[in-house]
Amino acid sequence: MEKQGYFSVPAGAKTAVAQVKLYPVAAPSVVNGKPYEHALPRLEHRRQIIQPMLVTENTGQYNAVSDHRRRVSGQSGAISHGIARALPRQTKPSNPVCVSMRLLTADARVKERRSPAQAGT
Repeated sequence: MEKQGYFSVPAGAKTAVAQVKLYPVAAPSVVNGKPYEHALPRLEHRRQIIQPMLVTENTGQYNAVSDHRRRVSGQSGAISHGIARALPRQTKPSNPVCVSMRLLTADARVKERRSPAQAGT
């Protein structure tokens, strides 16, 4: 962290991939160059992103900047996973809290393949 001033963590959820950079500066979080309130329209997705900071009581101490791909539900899960992975590197006591809340577990669900015997598309 001394060289670049932030923690960079790759993370994923479902088929989404996010590169999260956690800066130790009190500033609003940014998703794809926009404030996360504008990048993610649903309140549930915004809550999912700030949940790791709320659980570890680090709200307002860090700025998360992320680039992501795929749909919004997977994006918010991947960003949350990245923030949860980066926080224990900075603050060691938060690790048991993140583990107990299952924030460090990646969501491995993917779409089921199409079965040829099924009707429809």
